[in-house]
Amino acid sequence: MARPVTLFTGQWADLDIETMCQKAKDFGYDGLELACWGDHFEVDKANASYCKSKRQLLEQYDLQLFSISNHLVGQAVCDNIDERHQSILPPAVWGDGDPEGVRRRAAKEMIATAKAASRLGVDVVNGFTGSSIWHLLYSFPPVSPDMIDKGYKDFAKRWKPILNQFQKLGVKFALEVHPTEIAFDIASAERAIEALDGHPAFGFNYDPSHLGYQGVDYVEFIYRFSDRIFHVHMKDVGWSSTPKEAGVFGGHVEFGDRRRFWDFRSLGRGNIDFEEIIRALNRIQYQGPLSVEWEDSGMDREHGATEAAAFVKEVDFTPSNVAFDAAFEK
Repeated sequence: MARPVTLFTGQWADLDIETMCQKAKDFGYDGLELACWGDHFEVDKANASYCKSKRQLLEQYDLQLFSISNHLVGQAVCDNIDERHQSILPPAVWGDGDPEGVRRRAAKEMIATAKAASRLGVDVVNGFTGSSIWHLLYSFPPVSPDMIDKGYKDFAKRWKPILNQFQKLGVKFALEVHPTEIAFDIASAERAIEALDGHPAFGFNYDPSHLGYQGVDYVEFIYRFSDRIFHVHMKDVGWSSTPKEAGVFGGHVEFGDRRRFWDFRSLGRGNIDFEEIIRALNRIQYQGPLSVEWEDSGMDREHGATEAAAFVKEVDFTPSNVAFDAAFEK
């Protein structure tokens, strides 16, 4: 049986959750991945009765639930905090905006998210970690190894206590490997695991779109971290076969600008080879959902979400449990 296809609600937070359920069902999805913003899933309200009501609403529309996602708060745990964060954080986490206070409140909120996930009956929280060293990506003025080491030590110091609580609750944290995070490619993901001493509650929300345009082997990522792929985002990206005015770093131009070298695309309309991704997921025996994170600046989102659901159901397949030529042995 092919895997369930869900829709990540993060890009739809302008809609209330019941409208989201109605639309997702009409689009052809089997379930939702609830974002912890808007009214889709509110961590500060997530007592037992609140979680029960969310479950009942999804059941009303025959929608499954496998994970929740708290990218925005997770981002603040390790980041160098500035005015950008105020626009994405709950007021209680932002508080007075003092950077260290924001980071500590964000850490507490991530632990609260794990507790809420447990009450909701899901065992995966997807999200971001932030990074104190992302601004050192391009090594000029020269960046010393000690500066990078310090960043990974800071990450471990802040995230190990959070992950310890996740482990006690039987919940896993799945980092979406992504520019601006402590892990943004294979090499940095390996280093993040090392920094955490291989913490069992830490793994990945696999999303090929953030790897492909960087030149990272996004299929090898699946094999390299086969035991830590806790969740999968299906998201496409297109990049140019010829040079552009704004390169990999984006040129400070907005998404959708024709000068960009790369941009997110509706599934099946970019460069990502989903056939190889499905074969790799089958080889590592990933049994979780395929969750569509839909983004395409040039397309109506309802049209795109509908075609994306159909695309994933078409590209996914159940692996064989026999060798194709076994019949010749009889």
